[in-house]
Amino acid sequence: MAFLTPASILSEIVSVNYLLIPVINRFGIKLGLEDKSVKTICTEYNQNIDFFLTILNTYLNEDYFPEKKLQEFEIDLVTDYLKRTDMYYMHGQIPNIEKHLNALIATSDPNNKQLELIRKLFFRFKDALIHRINNGLLDDDTSQALLLDLKNILIKHISGSFNENLCYAVVFSVDSLLNDLSKHNRIREKILKPMIAELSEAGVDDWQSLIGKPKTNLLLEEDSAISVRELEVLKLVALGLLNKEIADRLNISLNTVLSHRKNITAKLGIKTVSGLIFYCISHGYISADEIEL
Repeated sequence: MAFLTPASILSEIVSVNYLLIPVINRFGIKLGLEDKSVKTICTEYNQNIDFFLTILNTYLNEDYFPEKKLQEFEIDLVTDYLKRTDMYYMHGQIPNIEKHLNALIATSDPNNKQLELIRKLFFRFKDALIHRINNGLLDDDTSQALLLDLKNILIKHISGSFNENLCYAVVFSVDSLLNDLSKHNRIREKILKPMIAELSEAGVDDWQSLIGKPKTNLLLEEDSAISVRELEVLKLVALGLLNKEIADRLNISLNTVLSHRKNITAKLGIKTVSGLIFYCISHGYISADEIEL
């Protein structure tokens, strides 16, 4: 693994790792980096060089996560970075995805009902992420699962007439946010949560202010691996039945239902109920009138 050091020329690193651009921006650092070293740039922007390097090296190296080192930094430093990241999601990446998605829908076949369902799934993701950010939630990963479903649906299940170039743009922007969210959530989970636990033990109760506020009997070729029973379970999940209710309806055990759901998720690459609803409606397994996404 290649690691940045104080002597590294930041522009050279960014030129081959463009996903670092929004990361350095969270530190207030803009493009026009010239041939300055990390040390020089951090000095100019009054940034903690150790924290800056730790964050960037975490992004550059998937297997690198200096948990102990990050826990040595002041909580204000960590929470400020996380707040800036959340604001970038709300005012940068989410609007970017929405812009591409709106353009995709506007330039595609108006009769392609899948695109409107995809739009609804995106707004479900947007609402979930903004709710998490506004409420400082640490354990809720619903938004990330919805975003992953959106990506998988676009790659694996979209059909009909649509603008392929703009579809690529949506997939690319979604994947960029997914990559960022994954690293961002690791910092929340491994660093922020232990810090909050320490604050709670010390009697600090207002820690939250620190972090922010198909046809019924037919399967398409791509679904050929799904069994008839799995399809029955899939439709009932999409219709809103709980696992126990599905077991009773099909006269099977609860464990069997859970096993079928695990297989369905693995085969379709869709984890959330919202994603499964979209999949069932777009393939004609259930009608849009039966359920509201």
